[in-house]
Amino acid sequence: MSDFDLVVQGNIVDARGVVQDGWLGVRGSKIAARGQGNVPAAREKVDARGQWVVPGVVDGQVHSGSQAGQEGLGWASRAAAAGGVTVMVDMPYDDPEPVASRPHLDAKIAEVERDCHVDVALFGTLNPQHGLQAAAGLIEGGVCAFKFSTFEATPGRFPRVDEDDLFEAFKLIAPSGLVCGVHNQMQELTRKNIRRLQDAGDTGWDAFMRAHTPLIENLATGIIYELGAETGARAHAVHVSTSRGFELCDMYRRSGNASTIETCIQYLMLNHEEHTRRFGAKTKHYPPIRPKAEVDLLWTHIARDACTFVSSDHVSWGLERKGNPDVFKNSSGGPGLETLLPAFWTGCEQHGIEPSMVVRQLSRNPARHFLLDDRKGTLDAGMDADIVILKPERHAFAPSSSLSAVQWSSFEGMEFTVRVASTWCRGQHVYDGARVLNQPGDGRFLRPHAATGVAPSYDD
Repeated sequence: MSDFDLVVQGNIVDARGVVQDGWLGVRGSKIAARGQGNVPAAREKVDARGQWVVPGVVDGQVHSGSQAGQEGLGWASRAAAAGGVTVMVDMPYDDPEPVASRPHLDAKIAEVERDCHVDVALFGTLNPQHGLQAAAGLIEGGVCAFKFSTFEATPGRFPRVDEDDLFEAFKLIAPSGLVCGVHNQMQELTRKNIRRLQDAGDTGWDAFMRAHTPLIENLATGIIYELGAETGARAHAVHVSTSRGFELCDMYRRSGNASTIETCIQYLMLNHEEHTRRFGAKTKHYPPIRPKAEVDLLWTHIARDACTFVSSDHVSWGLERKGNPDVFKNSSGGPGLETLLPAFWTGCEQHGIEPSMVVRQLSRNPARHFLLDDRKGTLDAGMDADIVILKPERHAFAPSSSLSAVQWSSFEGMEFTVRVASTWCRGQHVYDGARVLNQPGDGRFLRPHAATGVAPSYDD
């Protein structure tokens, strides 16, 4: 008689280290046991010896609904499965209206349960239309975090929130224990710089970075952390591209504040001189891709385990929104669900950083951050059987085979050292290295667990 429904054998990577030739035993949707040596009986055995076995990725920044009719949660979840992402944490800035009320949240939950192949947690936001009073319904409805912006990316859909309103929102949300994430960009300085460059006809491939100086980002990052210090809320800068941003976070942490910090894979693996020169507006992100010297500094913060987590900031814009010769008239962002895990693994290898850092940054830490760590983020017994096999294999990434809604990427041609060979979500085989195997609606909406009153720790 079988001991388990599934046993996966290979080099088990967790936040503490690597177990060579270990195994995981799965019963139903949960990891029931793990060990090393003799492999127990199972209804199904997967021999991945010589390969890496890691927890499913929790991608803490996904924008599946930014362009109406383009992608949506269901399609994005296919790309997620192919990238080893078993939890998408989706942002609230959907087209045409953001998730700023309970009816909008309920409708999005229904979309998850109808269309998704992997599990999904959801951000909420607050706006003038529904007011601050909408926060209570969003919290009761199951959002895992709130997102705001100091910059208006799109009127209505992605508005700027003034600092005094942010202060009130932070105060209101703080007792829930949910994190307040903020897009860190100073609007007035940004627009002044863009006007100056456009008036001078200076709108080529390199102008976007020069318009978005480090000061524009760092000032906004400081405001976010000061709001957290004033209100007691968990304050989070959602995409930091400068070393100074990490220094600011360190300063507030040392003062006892629950300050957290995130960077995105593009800021670690792309640089202005090489990739923006090559791909132009395809690499346009807020904040911009920085020079290689700044990228190298970011890796020092990864190496010292100072980053809370790394995300993709995925959005599948059509190329019609990336081809204007005036760089300022193109949309910001790009697809990233399929490249987050292999790119970060590759970058860690290149910088001599151990595989366990990949698990901390892509799985354990984001699960803790969004209060999902009672079931997600590790391969410990009792956790959801979200398992990914990574095959060591050097290959150049080819977006033409992407399962995303678009077949372009600013990672095109980049050599990765691993390939996602298989993905399981709650014990169900969802991707086999070539195809999505499960059905729309097999994914689940994830509610956060109740906050303990103590901010999550990312140190152990």
